[in-house]
Amino acid sequence: MSKRNSNADRFRKQAIATDLEEPVTEARNLAQKLGLEPYPVKYWIVDYDEMNQLIAYGGFQSRYPHWRWGMQYDRQQKQGQYGGGKAFEIVNNDNPAHAFLQESNTIADQKAVITHVEAHSDFFSNNEWFGLFTGKQADEAQVNAAAMLERHARAIDEYMSDPDIDRAEVEKWIDHCLSLEDNIDQHTVFTRRLDIEGPDDAEIDEDLAAKLDELGLSEEIKGEVFDDEWLEKIEGEEVPANFPEMPQKDVLAFVREYGKQYDEEAGRAVEMEPWQRDILDMMRAEAYYFAAQKMTKVMNEGWAAYWESMMMTNERFAGDDEFLNYADHMAKVLASPGLNPYSLGFELWEYVENTTNRREVLERLLRVEGISWRNLADVVDFDGVLETLEPPDALDTIDPDTLDDLAELPEEWVDREALERAREGEIDAAKYPWKVLTYEGLARRHYSLVRRQHRGFLSRVNQNELERIGRYLFDDARYTSVEEALADVDYAAGWNRMFDVRESHNDVTFLDEFLTEEFITENNYFTYEHSQATGQFHVASDAAEDVKKKLLLKFTNFGKPTIAVFDGNYNNANELLLGHQYNGVMLDIGQAKETLKRIFELWGRPVNLLTIVKEVDDHDIEVAKRRNREPEPEERGKLIRYDGHEVTLEDVPWEEVEHLAADDVDYDTKPDEWLA
Repeated sequence: MSKRNSNADRFRKQAIATDLEEPVTEARNLAQKLGLEPYPVKYWIVDYDEMNQLIAYGGFQSRYPHWRWGMQYDRQQKQGQYGGGKAFEIVNNDNPAHAFLQESNTIADQKAVITHVEAHSDFFSNNEWFGLFTGKQADEAQVNAAAMLERHARAIDEYMSDPDIDRAEVEKWIDHCLSLEDNIDQHTVFTRRLDIEGPDDAEIDEDLAAKLDELGLSEEIKGEVFDDEWLEKIEGEEVPANFPEMPQKDVLAFVREYGKQYDEEAGRAVEMEPWQRDILDMMRAEAYYFAAQKMTKVMNEGWAAYWESMMMTNERFAGDDEFLNYADHMAKVLASPGLNPYSLGFELWEYVENTTNRREVLERLLRVEGISWRNLADVVDFDGVLETLEPPDALDTIDPDTLDDLAELPEEWVDREALERAREGEIDAAKYPWKVLTYEGLARRHYSLVRRQHRGFLSRVNQNELERIGRYLFDDARYTSVEEALADVDYAAGWNRMFDVRESHNDVTFLDEFLTEEFITENNYFTYEHSQATGQFHVASDAAEDVKKKLLLKFTNFGKPTIAVFDGNYNNANELLLGHQYNGVMLDIGQAKETLKRIFELWGRPVNLLTIVKEVDDHDIEVAKRRNREPEPEERGKLIRYDGHEVTLEDVPWEEVEHLAADDVDYDTKPDEWLA
């Protein structure tokens, strides 16, 4: 690029940044008014090519040298060129967070991105699962991921540039490490080194060396008599019969502590080189850093979509000339095909808000004299209740001409200081009406149950839910009328509950708690499966229980099978035994075999994997076809083994794998891949 073009590019980006200064500032102010507490965010303007590079790098400007980034960059470019996919933004979990805005976006798109980013940053800052990486609560965490990833990039680049280290070997070693990047214990606080009980090879080596020195033997005699095979045998006898004592889910940590590399010339395992263990450490640290984002994809994207919509639509952060552009943008995001985390998350957060607000109203109504859970639906006029819950006109329509009306509203809804500034012309109430309100006032202004799309939600409560609320209601307040009861409604209850949920849940616990029969039925979710009889996919069930199981399995352990170390001294031969914690979903045996070849390179000795498979013979399939039903598979135990030369697959007795099987699972769910 010529200097002239470079200067023009810089000036163009500076001009865009200048235009976005006010939206960035006011989006942060609005987010904070709404109760969000985001990390500081630094915004960067990038062009189309730079955006694709950042997406390929996982949102960071510097990553270690590796072919995977080129593949991801190429995929992203093709998606943009041929798939119609447009990258609007990318933001990383850091303190401060860094967000990248594509310069070709319209102003409406940029505003949408900025509000979306502020909500993401709030989630990073407050969700406890992000605090596991730093070992602190999320709101206390000092994340500096960009610096960590840059250090890793620099260190690996130095290893690749070292004349004593083969560059291809470094890249191949990274490939081996990445085969286990999802095999960590993402539910524990990250530590650089885990204290795993097992053999201390260093101490064994030192003891042997000391004993040999005491004998006064020459190096030649030591080499002939006390050869490597003998030393390995002695070491093997020192190893505990079974370690670790409990299955170790952090496979990366285990191979980092006890793994070796296989020396083809010597035909045996030898100690890893320092650079190899260092790279293992780096890959494991990065796996733990990205784990929280994988664990909260639905929550996080739904959270950002919810607050983006609240700011852009409900608070009209999108100007009148930008609104249609924004509506089109949001519709495309939420309408993306397949299991869309934006759409599912957005709908679930609205459900959390609505169910909380509904319960709050119902608890008030059930305290009215003469109203009980048995007769509430018959004696309460829900249309009248909704009319009472509508925000006052003074809150609903705020402009410079109606500011005096706000003075009559309850004290907790109005920011009196800001109201005076608006009266004096210091605040543009027409453009930023939210500035004159408090958090409680905004909650009242945007109360969910009276929105057009949710107006039937209050009356849709079923009798069982009413009974649950009524039976466990503390009789700490009674009302003489419906009007008196509704005057006590906490209009911020829904938002307050959302903030509590945002702090403590991950996708699995979020879905487990809020993916209810009511939600599934109202949103028309269903399951589908592959038929062995027909060879095609078909709708299997629309039952809430089935849908919930499918989705929970999809998000458990990042949607990947759970693999744990069961023995680091299998067969008393220093072999590694892994176990697939089977939940009814079979492994892709072909991929599993290839993965074991990778793990062998990190262990240096034979690697074994116990799993359970479902087998159906051709006769059963033919019978099932004639009877228009699915064949009944038989579950069997299998042991896959790779010794450095060949992969074997053999049957094992059921009692050897029974401990791996989970109960009460959906046996038809198929994750996309294993250890990709």
